[in-house]
Amino acid sequence: MAFRFESLQVWQIALDLDDRINLLTKSFPKEEIYVLTSQIKRAADSVVLNIAEGSTGQTKAVFKVFLSYALRSAIEVVSCLFIAKKRGFTNDEQFNTLYNEYETLVKMITALKNSF
Repeated sequence: MAFRFESLQVWQIALDLDDRINLLTKSFPKEEIYVLTSQIKRAADSVVLNIAEGSTGQTKAVFKVFLSYALRSAIEVVSCLFIAKKRGFTNDEQFNTLYNEYETLVKMITALKNSF
């Protein structure tokens, strides 16, 4: 692996969840493309990107800052999931699965951040 972030389990899980959010948004109404669809996709992308950016040759203090950004973006994804559920764009099973997996991801990001 050429880049440090590739070996981080937290990054791998974030990348998998990012892909699943992308698939979920394909079923959102077209009128949401520049609203909720865009917002949740950018937030999910941000989790992955901030973990990667923070891990590459930075100090631990800088990595912690980027992990904080990733954490905030993960919380944003969860908030968007609530909006999607409220608007009827996702069913309870999809919501609960992604909610639980993002809860686990948030705990992992927090644990990694606290380990420094």
